[in-house]
Amino acid sequence: MKGLLFKSKPKTPVELARQTRDLLIYTQRNSDIRESKREEKMMELSKTMRDLKCVLYGNGQSEPVSDACSQLTQEFFREDTLRLLINILPKLNLEARKDATQVVANLQRQQVQSRLIACHYLEANIDLMDILVAGYENTEMALHYGTMLRECIRHQSVARYVLESEHVKKFFDYIQLPNFDIAADAAATFKELLTRHKSTVAEFLSKNYDWFFAEYNSKLLESSNYITRRQAIKLLGDILLDRSNAAVMTRYVSSRDNLRILMNLLRESSKSIQIEAFHVFKLFAANKNKPSDIISILVANRSKLLRLFADFKTDKEDEQFEADKAQVVKEIAALETKELS
Repeated sequence: MKGLLFKSKPKTPVELARQTRDLLIYTQRNSDIRESKREEKMMELSKTMRDLKCVLYGNGQSEPVSDACSQLTQEFFREDTLRLLINILPKLNLEARKDATQVVANLQRQQVQSRLIACHYLEANIDLMDILVAGYENTEMALHYGTMLRECIRHQSVARYVLESEHVKKFFDYIQLPNFDIAADAAATFKELLTRHKSTVAEFLSKNYDWFFAEYNSKLLESSNYITRRQAIKLLGDILLDRSNAAVMTRYVSSRDNLRILMNLLRESSKSIQIEAFHVFKLFAANKNKPSDIISILVANRSKLLRLFADFKTDKEDEQFEADKAQVVKEIAALETKELS
């Protein structure tokens, strides 16, 4: 009865953020405390994570309140709570990690007086991205850190940092990790890095064209792993067909080595790889200023290509695909005519 009469009132969002910070600091600084005390603090921290999640996402019965979310966000980023949480995450139990990951993800989108204060915090603490990217090398933490990383690179300045750092080269290996879930998560982050912020991506690809596409071709498009090849050719199409990357696309389709790789992908037994390869191959065919070596390869392989395209169909009827295919066939046939004339 006493417990019912004196039930503690819920903490305010600001109090919750402060309690989180205090618990994180306590846990980090007092590594030599007795096991029972440590477990008690970890249980408190787990409960606080659930409470933070309820403020940001609602509790099933009610929607989140924008004022409460703003207060929580402001207090959370007022000091170094995010750094503390990222560092302590491996010590939390699985449910608390999941809750913490969702909290960090949500905070990236919260606006306080029309400002994304998470972005300003990360710009001042950009080294946190080093920890999150390296998380892919830790089997237990990879999916949690990967989710956080993807949300953080929603901010253009943060994505630029990752692209311009040495970290971006690591993704060519992370995408091929033997753990399927981690490899898929790394591929999702890689795609986000190369498609979300158009101007940043165009600048990055222009500056880093040589090494980037050398790696992309050899490690991804020519990978022995079917899933890697399928994802890579789909992403390549997304990149090259984006208008922001017109200059990069023109350069890519002027290379005989790139054409050779694409023609090999067109011959794959997998229909999905063939279709995605076609969407890139059509750019080579449509190029109005084809270098002579590209023309020579297309003419030399003309009959094989026309035979391939004669039976080339998507599973569902697709008028745009058929129109593109007809245009490619026309271009290749016209090239042969030009060569003879």
